[in-house]
Amino acid sequence: MKAYLQLVRAPAALTVLGDTVAGAAAAGNPLRGRRLLLPLSSVSFYWAGMALNDWADRALDAVERPERPIPSGRISPEQALAVAGGLTAAGLGLARAAGGRDTLRIALPLAAAVWAYDTVLKNTAAGPAAMAACRTLDVLMGGAGRQAVRTAIAVGGHTYGVTALSRGEVHGATTKTANAALAGTGITALAAATGARTWRDRLGALAFTGVYANTVGRAQYDAAQDPSATRVRVATMAGIHGMVPLQAALAARRGSLLGAFAVAAALPVAKALARKVSPT
Repeated sequence: MKAYLQLVRAPAALTVLGDTVAGAAAAGNPLRGRRLLLPLSSVSFYWAGMALNDWADRALDAVERPERPIPSGRISPEQALAVAGGLTAAGLGLARAAGGRDTLRIALPLAAAVWAYDTVLKNTAAGPAAMAACRTLDVLMGGAGRQAVRTAIAVGGHTYGVTALSRGEVHGATTKTANAALAGTGITALAAATGARTWRDRLGALAFTGVYANTVGRAQYDAAQDPSATRVRVATMAGIHGMVPLQAALAARRGSLLGAFAVAAALPVAKALARKVSPT
């Protein structure tokens, strides 16, 4: 069981729960009833992507990360691929049950984007954009339409920066890449902190944006000063965890303070579990 938890980076899925919450808040359609299945659909797609990532990288991991489940022999490539396929099917089924055909129309390209990223695009120049597309679509799965576009772009932009920087986890990154990720975090923070309709929503958005900027920005600043593999890994983990206060800020900005606090509650749990199973 521990090997499978490591394969899918299980605790990191807590950082994806808020995508559909933020999207739903932006669209003015908070998650209720069957739509509460949407965060579980997001988790299924996230776990599928992690399993597929290790399947696709099994030869490289045998050299660079031999402790991972597949190169260490604890899970076979066939088992990992089956996990990825099963979780993808579960994600589609949950999306269909939560929102019918309209939601499935977004879940299908989301599933396709996950598979395209891991099997074809990850190591190309289009890799960060493909990962950003996955998270953008995940937000839109919670709330499609013009109102949710700004929220989806904010999450996608953050994802792009984290993904681009994460490429230096093994051999280090460049100062230019780390500075670009840091600048992107600043732009994302500005988008999350502005545009609230009431003073209460504005306060909530500002508070969660402050947590986001401190969590992500400080680690990325350190990586910009010293873009070594160690600093980049720390910044990548901070970027993954920083998704939670970002989602909370975006939900609060659109008036869903209850949803924002529910999402934010995942952050301390994710950080605690990350000490047992690495999210990167």
